[in-house]
Amino acid sequence: MTGAQGKRIALVAGEASGDQLGAGLVAALRQRFPGAEFAGIGGDAMRAAGVETWHDAGELAVMGLAEVLRDLPRLLRLRSTLRERVLAWRPDVFIGIDAPDFNLGVERWLKHRGVRTVHYVSPSVWAWRESRAAKIGASADLVLCLFPMEPPIYARHGVDARFTGHPLADAIALEPDRAEAREALDIAFHAPVLAILPGSRLGEIARMLPVFLEAAAQVARDIPGLQLLVPAANPACREAIGQAISRAPFPIPQSRLLDGQAQRAMIASDVVLLASGTAALEAMLCKRPMVVGHRIAPLTHAIVRRLGMLKSAHVSLPNVLAGEALVPELLQDDCTPDRLAQAVLQWFAQPEAVAALRPRFRAIHETLRQDASQAAADAIAGLLDPR
Repeated sequence: MTGAQGKRIALVAGEASGDQLGAGLVAALRQRFPGAEFAGIGGDAMRAAGVETWHDAGELAVMGLAEVLRDLPRLLRLRSTLRERVLAWRPDVFIGIDAPDFNLGVERWLKHRGVRTVHYVSPSVWAWRESRAAKIGASADLVLCLFPMEPPIYARHGVDARFTGHPLADAIALEPDRAEAREALDIAFHAPVLAILPGSRLGEIARMLPVFLEAAAQVARDIPGLQLLVPAANPACREAIGQAISRAPFPIPQSRLLDGQAQRAMIASDVVLLASGTAALEAMLCKRPMVVGHRIAPLTHAIVRRLGMLKSAHVSLPNVLAGEALVPELLQDDCTPDRLAQAVLQWFAQPEAVAALRPRFRAIHETLRQDASQAAADAIAGLLDPR
């Protein structure tokens, strides 16, 4: 291992969000350890922050069961090669950023060989199988959590976990500028706008977007001049969304397909219709009323219910963080065009309910706004240089 200023810090991030988290963390750690070396797996943001990337983050970005099975031999070889290279490099700490299926195994192997390990971004132990907390603790000396309800769960299993706040809460203004967002998108200030976010994975788009579009068509019957904003996370998503809109067997309201700009679209909208996930957190931080609609494969849903795997009363992060149903969640059989449209129309018809939602969202935003990269770096520095 190395001296105080010459720390060696290995990191692995597996997708774009992890790459951004890693870049912010590296910048904060460099303030504390100016002579530190950083190496591992990352993307453009981490490389720009000064990380020597032995492999690109894209090599870990595998979605879907068929793709995972096809790529499993390659991923296993990569994991084996990586952990041996990390061990030979003799880092002072190894930081796995999200990507738990890949990183937790690497962390466990390194921890057993005397390397201090950190897992940054806790899996959703509050929602699925709390017992995983103990297994995560067997891999990581320290778990960094984005949400305040997570460390107490780990504490019940004797795992050191710290709440660092969420980087999105740092990045999004407490009072987003709706007029600026509409001007940037060339939308009239009083035009009725519905933002639709069906997900960032092709399977999710195929499952959710037709339902969302049919719901939007129903909303448009009651809201003259309704405009739709549909952000696409990447070119593949844009193509899938464009095809779904063009093939819809019913009239689609005036719609605009955007390249990225999800946050701007949310801020500019009156209501957001979205699939559950990080998008719900973003909509909350953007202070917009939303309707959460989600479906998973029927067999998966049946297994989840039969085994009692879902522990939370809510699935969307605004409701989980509030501990109550602030926004409607329409899941599985309830996720129909009729019910989604009815829920969206209620937000349009109840400006007083929208006004009451904003201070609740702001309070949660303030709780999550902890300067996440600095807080994470503080926790890691404490592991490296315990006082």
